[in-house]
Amino acid sequence: MCGVGGFLVVRTAATRKELEARLWGMVARLRHRGPDDEVTYNGEVYNFAEIRQELEALGYRFRSRSDSEVIVNGWQAWGPKIFSRLRGMFALAIWDRRSQRLILARDRLGKKPLYYAATATAFLFGSEIKAVLAWPGLSRTADLSAIDSYLTFGYVPAPQTAFDGIRKLPAAHYLVLEALPDGSLGGPELVRYWRLPGPRGVRHHRSIAELRRELVAQLEEAVRLRLISDVPLGAFLSGGVDSSAVVATMARVGGGRTKTFSIGFSTAEYDETRYARMVAERYATDHEELVVEPDAVAILPQLIWHYGEPFADPSAIPTYYVSEMARRKVTVALNGDGGDECFLGYSRYKAMHYLSRLDGMPRWSRAGLGRSLALAPPALQRRYKIPRIRALLQAPDQPPSRRYGFTIVYFTDTDKAAGYGDAMQTHLAGAALDLLEPYFAEADSLVSGANWADIHTYLPDDLMVKVDVASMAHGLEARSPFLDHVFMEWAAELPEQLKMAHGRTKALFKSAMEPYLPNELLYRPKMGFGCPVDHWFRSELKEFAHETLLSQSARERGLFRPAYVRRLLEEHCAFTQDHHTRLWALLMLELWFQMWIDAPTEPGVFHPPGATEIGGSMGSVAQL
Repeated sequence: MCGVGGFLVVRTAATRKELEARLWGMVARLRHRGPDDEVTYNGEVYNFAEIRQELEALGYRFRSRSDSEVIVNGWQAWGPKIFSRLRGMFALAIWDRRSQRLILARDRLGKKPLYYAATATAFLFGSEIKAVLAWPGLSRTADLSAIDSYLTFGYVPAPQTAFDGIRKLPAAHYLVLEALPDGSLGGPELVRYWRLPGPRGVRHHRSIAELRRELVAQLEEAVRLRLISDVPLGAFLSGGVDSSAVVATMARVGGGRTKTFSIGFSTAEYDETRYARMVAERYATDHEELVVEPDAVAILPQLIWHYGEPFADPSAIPTYYVSEMARRKVTVALNGDGGDECFLGYSRYKAMHYLSRLDGMPRWSRAGLGRSLALAPPALQRRYKIPRIRALLQAPDQPPSRRYGFTIVYFTDTDKAAGYGDAMQTHLAGAALDLLEPYFAEADSLVSGANWADIHTYLPDDLMVKVDVASMAHGLEARSPFLDHVFMEWAAELPEQLKMAHGRTKALFKSAMEPYLPNELLYRPKMGFGCPVDHWFRSELKEFAHETLLSQSARERGLFRPAYVRRLLEEHCAFTQDHHTRLWALLMLELWFQMWIDAPTEPGVFHPPGATEIGGSMGSVAQL
């Protein structure tokens, strides 16, 4: 099974049979993650053969060919230093009987999740929150501080979860819990075992041509490692630069015909299948694409159940569907996640670049520019997000986290002041964005600070959560070459001016890919892997959203003022303002409360909602 679940108990009156039943109750919540045997390890270590050779030279003997056994023997040989030797993705639990210690560990970039909680008699852990919640009697109470963070970022950042008393193990950390002689538990102690080299003062002494060659070689190695598999393997191909680069690299270093999978939408502004098809035809992949016309209401219970926490990234929907499609043909799929973080690909980094240049303007000049932008017609205001651009022109003495926050937050401090109800009034101080400030303090520019913050927050707590949950919902293993830690360490040594040259995102990366991908794809405007949620709130989701967000249960929660929510819905449907990101966040939050807090099912009968089928009204599959 591709999941971890277990507990450490002290002073319990439960019998061994009862404890075993509880354990299997936890494990049952993870069965969708994969068909393998029951273990306490989730992931893939790509260099386990080399580590095994080291251990054999030290006298260790092996009974299997698994990386799990390598980790166990590695712990015996080196203790916590084993984690720094592992190259890959993992979440694991080790019970060290010699020292009476439980060890939990998570990979460097947080590709594999691990949650934990403590009761008066037990310490619980699992790859998904639902495994922890299967423990009888565990309280289910919303953590409103975490909810405030969710309404800021669209996800709950580690170590918080939306449940009071349940925590996430942060990426690149291990946890030690000791069983003491008196029968109690000591700790837990959290230890960070790896850090990516920081962005301050980066220098290089190679030519651009050398760096391009190194980049291609580094990517080839990262991809080659992830092609090691004894099960069918393919790749997600969105039509964006990063997934296209991975597929092109697979074609060069792999053997046989690559299977590729793409998701498209009938709404043209969200559809990238034309570009995916370019790459598929160029490299003669075995390509399938699905044009999705989802029943947006029907898919929501699936997402709420699988994610277990409120999660407002709408790209979870296409990720869910492409994972379901791919799993019908393969068990492992490579993807392009991490390319934007490695090479400054997000448009918000470009905004930070130009904002840094505007900081040199006199205050009166910036104010004049802001007033001029305010005169733009309403249609242009919406299209180019001019209100946010004006907010970015704030005085440069504002904390960098606040300035960057305008490009990423769902609900600003102003939104919260206008919309928060009685239950959330104590969270109006705006503390959520303070999470980002230390990362800006370690950087020497707004761009590198924003990138450094994303690597430590958005990447592990949004992107990795999205992909792990959506893929594991179908028992599909997703592998991310750009997030190979050796590759990321190499990319971290590149100065900002090479990654973003004169405001052009991913400059070095795109130039290195020119021999392998068409310029039409490389240099087109970034689209992102999204879905037409904005349209859905004016069509198939309109009635459902009104009924849900203005329901009696939502009003009684006191999280938001009903008049504020009604205004968001009405303005969005009238095309006067685009509120789809805020509405999506509110909808996912309310549905999470209904499923997980209001009427939680007893552990013994807790099952996911019925799955929807691909095909029919959902769309059609095309194959190349």
